[in-house]
Amino acid sequence: MKNKHLGSDFDDFLQNEGLLAEAEATAIKRVLAFQIQKEMEERQLTKSALAKLMNTSRSSLDRLLDPENSSVTLVTMESAAIALGKKLKIQLA
Repeated sequence: MKNKHLGSDFDDFLQNEGLLAEAEATAIKRVLAFQIQKEMEERQLTKSALAKLMNTSRSSLDRLLDPENSSVTLVTMESAAIALGKKLKIQLA
């Protein structure tokens, strides 16, 4: 019996299983959470201080920084970027 996944890559496997979009969204969210956390550390900003700069609650910021929570809005992401003096760039590749 021939292995249908032989010669394919992991993205092909995830696509065939219907999991690619979710896996990519989770990966992007983890990178974004990491980048925000790194900027906070470099600027010595607490979660409360960044939440105040974003005009949001600390619980909203906690959701943004949670790498497992993929239900964060673009508005929240943009707000964090602006509060950190950065620009949020999203593009189709």
